[in-house]
Amino acid sequence: MSVETLTQRSEQPADRPGGLGRRQVHAVAACYFVASFAALGLPPYLTAILPGLGDPQARGAGVLYIVPTVFSALGAPLWGRLADRYGRKRLLLRAQLGLTVSFLLAGAADSLPAFTLALVLQGFLGGTFAATNGYLAAALDGPRLSRALTLMQGSARAALVAAPILVGALSPWIGPHRQYLVMAVLPLAAALFLSLLPEPERPPTEATADGRPEQGSTAPLLPLYLFEFVFVFATVISFPYLIALAEQRLPGVDGTTTGVLFALPHLCYLVFAARTHTLFNSRPHAGIALGFGLVALGLAGHAVAHSLPVFVAVRLLLGAGLTLGLVCLAVLAAGAAKGRPPGRMFGTLELVSKGGAVAAGAVAALANGRFGAAAPVVAGTAAALLAAVAATALTLPSLRQRWSRR
Repeated sequence: MSVETLTQRSEQPADRPGGLGRRQVHAVAACYFVASFAALGLPPYLTAILPGLGDPQARGAGVLYIVPTVFSALGAPLWGRLADRYGRKRLLLRAQLGLTVSFLLAGAADSLPAFTLALVLQGFLGGTFAATNGYLAAALDGPRLSRALTLMQGSARAALVAAPILVGALSPWIGPHRQYLVMAVLPLAAALFLSLLPEPERPPTEATADGRPEQGSTAPLLPLYLFEFVFVFATVISFPYLIALAEQRLPGVDGTTTGVLFALPHLCYLVFAARTHTLFNSRPHAGIALGFGLVALGLAGHAVAHSLPVFVAVRLLLGAGLTLGLVCLAVLAAGAAKGRPPGRMFGTLELVSKGGAVAAGAVAALANGRFGAAAPVVAGTAAALLAAVAATALTLPSLRQRWSRR
């Protein structure tokens, strides 16, 4: 079952002004994909870009890799609040055009300071994650919103798999540095498509059985933010040094194989996200707990994987945890967004998410330098285990209530 089937079940054509139908949600997902394409595909080639900008050893690659993430996190709450005040569509267009400008500046930069400034602007002026999710949350709610959020994650995972491959394939003709100029066309095209979509409106408030308006969300935000931070931390921490770990454990492995190993968890998400949403839409806390447990097992397996079959198995195990976690986080976010300003909530959620990614990169670098390539996955295992225990504790009261009703 493809991730695209997520919207086929409930995203019917809009029946009110400002509503979003299935085709419109698909259009938003496509625009999110192309915006993510350059942002995710070019950073792995910083080591090839920096020597031409005055950094022969590419010593600044590690820092520059997270510069857009840091400034995206810092800008997300501001842009979210402005979206709630001035319109979600307007701020979504701003994010796409901000990426266009920053990519043009990065591709034209002829010095390391100019390139660094372009990456800062990419992070601060971009923020398509919060802008896209805020736009959707202003027009959808409940399962429709969680399916749409899950689809957006599928778009990002597809870009994460495909973008580095395309950038590498184009490299013999256009260097990765100048590809920023080419990639600027993608968010610009996305902005043109998005300009044709309606300004979203909140779904009408439903009445309760006694005729009173239904209250806003009572779901607490703190557990959502904590789970988001730890989940991003635990999954991202294995990314920076995975290739080095695979080459260390599997002597003679080729680049194609290591690339497939890197992509396997994301491919799992693309294949199983729709079915996972169906199974866990009504019990997201149980799914989060199971997801963290599988992530912990998968990361722990990396530390002892010394053959290709075992490496593939632990990557698939991590993929199962990644799928469960991301889908159930989308369900929790959709529930928390009900009755709240979506721009502010998703802006804060992006701040938390990006904070988890930055923390993961910093801890991975320190652990790798001190203890070797296997150390980051050990740190991720510990974080995932603690989160699994916390999620299980939240799940137990609801399980007891269901059992008592029987």
